[in-house]
Amino acid sequence: MEKKITAILVILLALTFATTSIAADTKAVKPTTAPAVAAPAKAPAKPEMKVPAKMPAKAELVDINSATKEQLMALSLTDADAQKVIAGRPYAKKDQLKIKKIIPDASYEKIKDKIIAKRAAKPKK
Repeated sequence: MEKKITAILVILLALTFATTSIAADTKAVKPTTAPAVAAPAKAPAKPEMKVPAKMPAKAELVDINSATKEQLMALSLTDADAQKVIAGRPYAKKDQLKIKKIIPDASYEKIKDKIIAKRAAKPKK
């Protein structure tokens, strides 16, 4: 009787081992070829800044303190508005065109991204 119990225990142990190894084989994927070398990590791509077509680069900003009448008119200002801008010089900040009512608010909104008010360098004492 003791031999039968031992035989049953050995069979149960063998079945337990067999089922656990089969389950482990189905979960683990073994490579059939040599392991691939990992590629070096790439730096994340920087998002490109999209600049609207109408917005010029900073180098192309028109200085309202030194621009000619033609340069101001090229910004879509009327002849009269360009003359008012020239007559009201100098400007400390570009928004003075709007604050001092030199040009209409709508005109200012159209050109505000295209202009700058550079201050003249003060002479050294």
